[in-house]
Amino acid sequence: MKTLVMKFGGTSVGGAEAMAKSAEIVRAAKKDWPQVAVIVSAMSGVTDALLKGAHTAAAGDAETFRHIAKELHAKHEIAIHDLVGAIRESPLRENIEPYLAEFESLCHAVNILGEASPRAIDAISSLGERMSIHLIAARLREIGIEAEAVEASELILTDDMFGSANPQMEETAAKCELRLRPLMRRGGVPVITGFIGATRSGAVTTLGRGGSDYSAGIIGAAMAADEVWIWTDVNGVMTADPRVAADAQTLPELSFREISELAYYGAKVLHPKTIRPVIERGIQLWIKNTFNPSHPGTLIVPDNGRAAGAIKAVTAIKGQSLITIEGRGMLGVPGVAARTFGAVARSRVSVTLITQASSEQSICFSAPSASVSRVIAALEEEFRLELARRDIDSVTAINDAVIVTVVGAGMKYTPGLAGKIFSALGSANVNVIAIAQGSSECSISLVVDAKEADEAVRAIHDLIIAKRA
Repeated sequence: MKTLVMKFGGTSVGGAEAMAKSAEIVRAAKKDWPQVAVIVSAMSGVTDALLKGAHTAAAGDAETFRHIAKELHAKHEIAIHDLVGAIRESPLRENIEPYLAEFESLCHAVNILGEASPRAIDAISSLGERMSIHLIAARLREIGIEAEAVEASELILTDDMFGSANPQMEETAAKCELRLRPLMRRGGVPVITGFIGATRSGAVTTLGRGGSDYSAGIIGAAMAADEVWIWTDVNGVMTADPRVAADAQTLPELSFREISELAYYGAKVLHPKTIRPVIERGIQLWIKNTFNPSHPGTLIVPDNGRAAGAIKAVTAIKGQSLITIEGRGMLGVPGVAARTFGAVARSRVSVTLITQASSEQSICFSAPSASVSRVIAALEEEFRLELARRDIDSVTAINDAVIVTVVGAGMKYTPGLAGKIFSALGSANVNVIAIAQGSSECSISLVVDAKEADEAVRAIHDLIIAKRA
């Protein structure tokens, strides 16, 4: 039977009104799809509040997490009252309150220990989704849909990389078939926690921030779904952030490669890891707007090597620093790059962009600004002897940098496009600090000063709009 997996993000379950809209979308989908599974995020702001409670408790604050627990209780109490009839409020409340008690208990333990381990952080940050599934399932039952709240810790088996766990797909598929298929075959809708999984020993893990999208990809692949729909608060993927470029437009179609580049480089509409399990199964992926469900949204299609249309979109990833290692003694010396990125890896920092001069006298890469001091310390330790001998002159960082990325599979077939991009930036008086482009030519990334980032996005976006006009 045809199977649909739908995921609703934080704004789509942000409060009772949004949850009611999401439930109506599920009811409408059930008319066309025999089997539907729903993945949900925590209510807007809840995960941030939970993490604030954990971190303040670890820092010795024994009061903040208690205040947060009261605020979360009030937030969920309002939702309970608005989503279900009075006679069903009490059972729903009994499902929610143990999670708030668990939050206080875990934060109390963290406060006593004076530290929050990755495992403790995952246990605490998972509580938002574990509450929201009961709210959505209750609302679905209220409007006549058989629904059951299911924790993904029963379904998604992961390794023990707390904070960014990796799913074990074969065993996850077996668990999903056993737990979900009987319910779906009789017309019921499982409402599943996004963001979380569990280790073989049963410890709760998380898939990383934004991991509810990834959960949808994992569940979609595990259930051999026909389609996965990601519901958010915009009409699909846009040509640019509409807060920066007011004339941004929705893209009706993007390739897997294009959406991967956009997701990696700051477009928040889709978690980048979502795409792989969907690609591998050949599942159709749609991005739609909860608050405008009649809009078709954006369809993500397989790469077919025949893309046209040149630039599709432009995005920006902020909060970056550009780190440079340079010195004449690097020229022709084997292993400098390997040692550089080995040191960065040991400091557990992800590199977002790399560029190197052909002379081999410098290596330049970007990393999140919050980690720059850690990276530089690791590099100075790695190259301590070379710095002392002046084989390497310096390890420096330019802070307040932004990576602006231009994406479009059709760029490969459009001569002179890079020239047009740099001309547009020059006309807007934007200075480009560094450039990186892969041989596939699906994207070009430019590093600019944070003060010029929005102007850079608008200048490039004008090229996109002119092409689409």
